[in-house]
Amino acid sequence: MSIPRPFFDRAAELREEPGVIDRLRSEAETGVIVVREGRVRVVDSTLVRVAPDAVGEATWALLGRDADGAVLLLAAAPPETDAVDAAPDEIWLGLRDLGGRIDAGESEVLVEAVALAGWLRDAPFCPTCGGGTELRQAGWSRRCLVCGREHFPRTDPAVIVAVESADGERLLLGANANWGGRMYSCFAGFTEAGESLESTVHREIEEESGVRLSDVRYVSSQAWPFPRSLMVGFRAVVEDEAAARADGEEIIDVRWFTRDEIGSALAGEGPVGLPGPASIARALIVQWYEERA
Repeated sequence: MSIPRPFFDRAAELREEPGVIDRLRSEAETGVIVVREGRVRVVDSTLVRVAPDAVGEATWALLGRDADGAVLLLAAAPPETDAVDAAPDEIWLGLRDLGGRIDAGESEVLVEAVALAGWLRDAPFCPTCGGGTELRQAGWSRRCLVCGREHFPRTDPAVIVAVESADGERLLLGANANWGGRMYSCFAGFTEAGESLESTVHREIEEESGVRLSDVRYVSSQAWPFPRSLMVGFRAVVEDEAAARADGEEIIDVRWFTRDEIGSALAGEGPVGLPGPASIARALIVQWYEERA
Protein backbone atom coordinates (compact mmCIF):
# COMPACT_ATOMS: atom_id res chain seq x y z
CA MET A 1 0.00 0.00 0.00
CA SER A 2 1.10 3.59 -0.42
CA ILE A 3 2.31 5.64 2.53
CA PRO A 4 0.89 9.04 3.58
CA ARG A 5 4.13 10.96 3.09
CA PRO A 6 7.34 9.90 1.32
CA PHE A 7 10.23 8.87 3.52
CA PHE A 8 12.69 9.49 0.72
CA ASP A 9 13.64 12.91 -0.69
CA ARG A 10 14.21 12.62 -4.44
CA ALA A 11 16.25 15.87 -4.38
CA ALA A 12 14.86 17.07 -7.70
CA GLU A 13 16.64 20.41 -7.29
CA LEU A 14 20.00 18.66 -7.77
CA ARG A 15 19.09 17.19 -11.14
CA GLU A 16 19.74 20.43 -13.03
CA GLU A 17 23.19 20.97 -11.52
CA PRO A 18 25.82 20.54 -14.26
CA GLY A 19 28.08 17.57 -13.58
CA VAL A 20 26.23 16.60 -10.41
CA ILE A 21 26.78 12.86 -10.89
CA ASP A 22 30.53 13.28 -11.27
CA ARG A 23 30.64 15.55 -8.24
CA LEU A 24 28.71 13.15 -6.06
CA ARG A 25 30.77 10.17 -7.24
CA SER A 26 33.87 11.98 -6.03
CA GLU A 27 32.50 12.49 -2.51
CA ALA A 28 33.29 9.76 0.00
CA GLU A 29 30.03 10.22 1.95
CA THR A 30 27.87 9.47 -1.11
CA GLY A 31 26.16 6.09 -0.97
CA VAL A 32 25.40 3.95 -4.00
CA ILE A 33 22.57 1.46 -4.51
CA VAL A 34 23.63 -1.05 -7.14
CA VAL A 35 20.87 -2.69 -9.19
CA ARG A 36 21.63 -5.71 -11.35
CA GLU A 37 18.82 -7.44 -13.28
CA GLY A 38 16.20 -5.93 -10.98
CA ARG A 39 17.96 -7.09 -7.82
CA VAL A 40 19.87 -5.32 -5.08
CA ARG A 41 22.27 -6.27 -2.30
CA VAL A 42 20.64 -6.74 1.09
CA VAL A 43 22.04 -7.37 4.56
CA ASP A 44 19.77 -7.80 7.58
CA SER A 45 16.79 -6.36 5.67
CA THR A 46 18.73 -3.18 4.78
CA LEU A 47 19.78 -2.16 1.29
CA VAL A 48 23.55 -2.15 1.01
CA ARG A 49 25.13 1.24 0.30
CA VAL A 50 28.56 1.02 -1.30
CA ALA A 51 31.14 3.69 -2.02
CA PRO A 52 31.18 5.12 -5.56
CA ASP A 53 34.71 3.87 -6.20
CA ALA A 54 33.62 0.30 -5.36
CA VAL A 55 31.42 0.13 -8.46
CA GLY A 56 32.69 -0.93 -11.85
CA GLU A 57 30.83 -0.62 -15.14
CA ALA A 58 27.39 0.92 -14.64
CA THR A 59 24.95 3.57 -15.78
CA TRP A 60 24.59 6.25 -13.13
CA ALA A 61 21.68 8.34 -11.86
CA LEU A 62 20.68 10.36 -8.82
CA LEU A 63 18.20 8.73 -6.46
CA GLY A 64 17.97 11.41 -3.74
CA ARG A 65 18.53 11.75 0.00
CA ASP A 66 17.66 9.13 2.59
CA ALA A 67 16.10 9.79 6.00
CA ASP A 68 19.51 10.74 7.40
CA GLY A 69 20.14 13.29 4.64
CA ALA A 70 22.76 11.16 2.92
CA VAL A 71 22.82 11.41 -0.88
CA LEU A 72 22.19 8.16 -2.75
CA LEU A 73 23.16 7.38 -6.32
CA LEU A 74 21.93 4.54 -8.51
CA ALA A 75 24.40 2.35 -10.36
CA ALA A 76 22.54 0.25 -12.92
CA ALA A 77 25.02 -2.56 -13.55
CA PRO A 78 24.98 -4.86 -16.57
CA PRO A 79 24.09 -8.53 -15.91
CA GLU A 80 27.59 -9.84 -16.48
CA THR A 81 29.37 -7.47 -14.11
CA ASP A 82 31.36 -8.96 -11.23
CA ALA A 83 32.63 -5.67 -9.82
CA VAL A 84 30.08 -5.63 -7.01
CA ASP A 85 29.53 -9.31 -6.22
CA ALA A 86 28.05 -9.95 -2.80
CA ALA A 87 30.24 -10.85 0.15
CA PRO A 88 29.33 -14.11 1.99
CA ASP A 89 26.96 -12.32 4.37
CA GLU A 90 25.13 -10.51 1.57
CA ILE A 91 22.66 -11.64 -1.06
CA TRP A 92 21.06 -10.22 -4.20
CA LEU A 93 17.27 -10.01 -3.87
CA GLY A 94 14.38 -8.52 -5.83
CA LEU A 95 11.20 -6.78 -4.74
CA ARG A 96 9.17 -10.00 -4.76
CA ASP A 97 11.85 -11.78 -2.71
CA LEU A 98 11.96 -9.08 -0.05
CA GLY A 99 8.22 -8.85 0.47
CA GLY A 100 7.52 -7.17 3.80
CA ARG A 101 11.00 -7.78 5.17
CA ILE A 102 12.21 -4.18 4.78
CA ASP A 103 10.67 -1.04 6.25
CA ALA A 104 8.73 1.57 4.30
CA GLY A 105 11.69 3.89 3.83
CA GLU A 106 13.95 1.19 2.43
CA SER A 107 11.12 -0.12 0.27
CA GLU A 108 10.65 3.33 -1.26
CA VAL A 109 14.33 3.49 -2.21
CA LEU A 110 14.22 -0.06 -3.59
CA VAL A 111 11.22 0.54 -5.86
CA GLU A 112 12.63 3.82 -7.19
CA ALA A 113 16.02 2.26 -7.86
CA VAL A 114 14.62 -0.82 -9.63
CA ALA A 115 12.19 1.24 -11.72
CA LEU A 116 14.78 3.80 -12.82
CA ALA A 117 17.39 1.12 -13.51
CA GLY A 118 14.90 -0.66 -15.77
CA TRP A 119 14.32 2.50 -17.79
CA LEU A 120 18.03 3.24 -18.08
CA ARG A 121 18.55 -0.30 -19.37
CA ASP A 122 15.58 -0.59 -21.72
CA ALA A 123 15.25 2.86 -23.30
CA PRO A 124 18.59 3.90 -24.82
CA PHE A 125 17.04 4.93 -28.15
CA CYS A 126 14.51 7.59 -29.13
CA PRO A 127 11.05 6.03 -29.57
CA THR A 128 10.21 8.71 -32.15
CA CYS A 129 13.07 8.38 -34.64
CA GLY A 130 15.23 5.56 -33.29
CA GLY A 131 18.23 7.80 -32.75
CA GLY A 132 20.67 7.46 -29.88
CA THR A 133 20.08 9.50 -26.74
CA GLU A 134 22.13 11.19 -24.05
CA LEU A 135 21.21 11.20 -20.38
CA ARG A 136 20.23 14.46 -18.76
CA GLN A 137 18.80 15.63 -15.42
CA ALA A 138 21.07 13.28 -13.49
CA GLY A 139 19.62 10.21 -15.22
CA TRP A 140 15.96 11.28 -15.20
CA SER A 141 15.60 12.26 -18.85
CA ARG A 142 17.06 11.47 -22.26
CA ARG A 143 17.56 13.85 -25.17
CA CYS A 144 17.62 12.41 -28.67
CA LEU A 145 20.85 13.27 -30.49
CA VAL A 146 19.05 13.14 -33.85
CA CYS A 147 15.63 14.80 -33.51
CA GLY A 148 16.18 16.59 -30.21
CA ARG A 149 13.10 15.22 -28.45
CA GLU A 150 13.23 14.76 -24.70
CA HIS A 151 11.99 11.58 -23.08
CA PHE A 152 11.28 10.61 -19.46
CA PRO A 153 10.71 7.35 -17.56
CA ARG A 154 7.22 6.03 -18.26
CA THR A 155 4.65 4.90 -15.73
CA ASP A 156 1.69 2.83 -16.95
CA PRO A 157 -1.42 2.96 -14.71
CA ALA A 158 -3.28 -0.25 -13.93
CA VAL A 159 -6.21 -0.89 -11.62
CA ILE A 160 -6.43 -3.75 -9.13
CA VAL A 161 -9.73 -4.45 -7.42
CA ALA A 162 -10.95 -6.40 -4.39
CA VAL A 163 -14.49 -7.44 -5.34
CA GLU A 164 -16.85 -8.31 -2.49
CA SER A 165 -20.40 -9.56 -2.13
CA ALA A 166 -23.26 -7.23 -1.24
CA ASP A 167 -23.27 -8.47 2.36
CA GLY A 168 -19.50 -8.01 2.62
CA GLU A 169 -18.93 -11.59 3.76
CA ARG A 170 -17.41 -13.09 0.61
CA LEU A 171 -14.60 -12.06 -1.72
CA LEU A 172 -14.46 -12.83 -5.45
CA LEU A 173 -10.98 -13.80 -6.64
CA GLY A 174 -9.68 -15.09 -9.95
CA ALA A 175 -7.00 -17.56 -11.05
CA ASN A 176 -4.81 -16.21 -13.84
CA ALA A 177 -3.86 -18.62 -16.61
CA ASN A 178 -0.19 -17.82 -16.06
CA TRP A 179 -0.41 -19.26 -12.54
CA GLY A 180 -1.84 -22.60 -13.65
CA GLY A 181 -4.72 -22.35 -11.17
CA ARG A 182 -2.37 -22.51 -8.17
CA MET A 183 -3.10 -19.00 -6.89
CA TYR A 184 -6.11 -16.70 -6.69
CA SER A 185 -5.89 -12.93 -6.57
CA CYS A 186 -7.72 -9.65 -7.12
CA PHE A 187 -8.64 -8.68 -10.65
CA ALA A 188 -6.36 -6.23 -12.44
CA GLY A 189 -5.86 -4.58 -15.81
CA PHE A 190 -4.20 -1.67 -17.56
CA THR A 191 -5.96 1.60 -18.29
CA GLU A 192 -6.57 2.07 -22.01
CA ALA A 193 -6.09 5.25 -24.02
CA GLY A 194 -8.67 7.88 -23.13
CA GLU A 195 -10.06 5.85 -20.23
CA SER A 196 -10.46 6.94 -16.60
CA LEU A 197 -9.40 4.72 -13.73
CA GLU A 198 -13.02 4.25 -12.68
CA SER A 199 -14.05 3.20 -16.19
CA THR A 200 -11.15 0.76 -16.24
CA VAL A 201 -12.38 -0.83 -13.02
CA HIS A 202 -15.87 -1.47 -14.43
CA ARG A 203 -14.60 -2.69 -17.82
CA GLU A 204 -11.85 -4.98 -16.55
CA ILE A 205 -13.98 -6.65 -13.88
CA GLU A 206 -16.85 -7.31 -16.27
CA GLU A 207 -14.47 -8.62 -18.94
CA GLU A 208 -12.58 -10.93 -16.60
CA SER A 209 -15.30 -12.11 -14.21
CA GLY A 210 -18.65 -11.27 -15.83
CA VAL A 211 -20.01 -9.20 -12.94
CA ARG A 212 -21.14 -5.57 -12.74
CA LEU A 213 -20.09 -3.35 -9.87
CA SER A 214 -21.44 -0.72 -7.53
CA ASP A 215 -19.81 1.34 -4.79
CA VAL A 216 -16.39 1.52 -6.42
CA ARG A 217 -13.94 3.34 -4.14
CA TYR A 218 -10.25 4.10 -4.23
CA VAL A 219 -8.05 2.58 -1.50
CA SER A 220 -4.37 3.09 -2.24
CA SER A 221 -1.65 2.70 -4.85
CA GLN A 222 1.64 0.90 -5.29
CA ALA A 223 4.52 1.47 -7.67
CA TRP A 224 5.27 -1.86 -9.32
CA PRO A 225 8.41 -1.72 -11.48
CA PHE A 226 7.76 -4.80 -13.62
CA PRO A 227 8.62 -2.99 -15.71
CA ARG A 228 6.92 0.39 -15.04
CA SER A 229 3.42 -0.03 -13.62
CA LEU A 230 1.48 1.97 -11.06
CA MET A 231 -1.08 -0.32 -9.43
CA VAL A 232 -4.11 1.69 -8.31
CA GLY A 233 -6.11 -0.24 -5.73
CA PHE A 234 -9.91 -0.18 -5.40
CA ARG A 235 -12.65 -1.92 -3.45
CA ALA A 236 -15.99 -2.63 -5.14
CA VAL A 237 -19.30 -4.36 -4.44
CA VAL A 238 -20.92 -6.76 -6.92
CA GLU A 239 -24.44 -6.08 -8.22
CA ASP A 240 -25.05 -9.51 -9.80
CA GLU A 241 -23.22 -12.18 -7.81
CA ALA A 242 -24.63 -15.14 -9.75
CA ALA A 243 -23.15 -13.81 -13.01
CA ALA A 244 -19.59 -14.52 -11.93
CA ARG A 245 -17.67 -16.52 -14.53
CA ALA A 246 -14.12 -16.63 -15.86
CA ASP A 247 -13.30 -15.20 -19.27
CA GLY A 248 -11.54 -18.48 -20.09
CA GLU A 249 -8.47 -16.80 -21.53
CA GLU A 250 -6.64 -14.61 -19.06
CA ILE A 251 -8.72 -15.83 -16.09
CA ILE A 252 -9.33 -19.57 -15.99
CA ASP A 253 -11.44 -19.68 -12.83
CA VAL A 254 -13.31 -17.33 -10.50
CA ARG A 255 -14.44 -18.27 -7.03
CA TRP A 256 -16.24 -16.73 -4.09
CA PHE A 257 -14.31 -17.13 -0.83
CA THR A 258 -15.71 -16.87 2.67
CA ARG A 259 -13.91 -14.96 5.38
CA ASP A 260 -12.83 -18.23 7.01
CA GLU A 261 -11.40 -19.52 3.74
CA ILE A 262 -9.45 -16.29 3.22
CA GLY A 263 -8.14 -16.51 6.79
CA SER A 264 -6.91 -20.06 6.18
CA ALA A 265 -5.27 -19.07 2.89
CA LEU A 266 -3.52 -16.11 4.52
CA ALA A 267 -2.16 -18.51 7.13
CA GLY A 268 -0.85 -20.79 4.37
CA GLU A 269 -3.33 -23.55 5.19
CA GLY A 270 -5.35 -23.50 1.95
CA PRO A 271 -7.69 -23.89 0.22
CA VAL A 272 -5.65 -21.89 -2.35
CA GLY A 273 -2.53 -19.77 -2.61
CA LEU A 274 -2.72 -15.98 -2.36
CA PRO A 275 -0.37 -13.23 -3.62
CA GLY A 276 2.86 -12.58 -1.74
CA PRO A 277 3.32 -9.92 0.94
CA ALA A 278 5.07 -7.48 -1.43
CA SER A 279 1.93 -6.92 -3.50
CA ILE A 280 -0.97 -4.52 -3.12
CA ALA A 281 -3.22 -7.44 -4.05
CA ARG A 282 -2.45 -9.12 -0.75
CA ALA A 283 -2.85 -5.83 1.10
CA LEU A 284 -6.35 -5.40 -0.35
CA ILE A 285 -7.28 -8.96 0.62
CA VAL A 286 -5.91 -8.51 4.13
CA GLN A 287 -7.76 -5.21 4.56
CA TRP A 288 -11.05 -6.87 3.59
CA TYR A 289 -10.42 -9.87 5.86
CA GLU A 290 -9.48 -7.82 8.91
CA GLU A 291 -12.46 -5.47 8.72
CA ARG A 292 -14.84 -7.99 10.29
CA ALA A 293 -12.49 -10.69 11.51
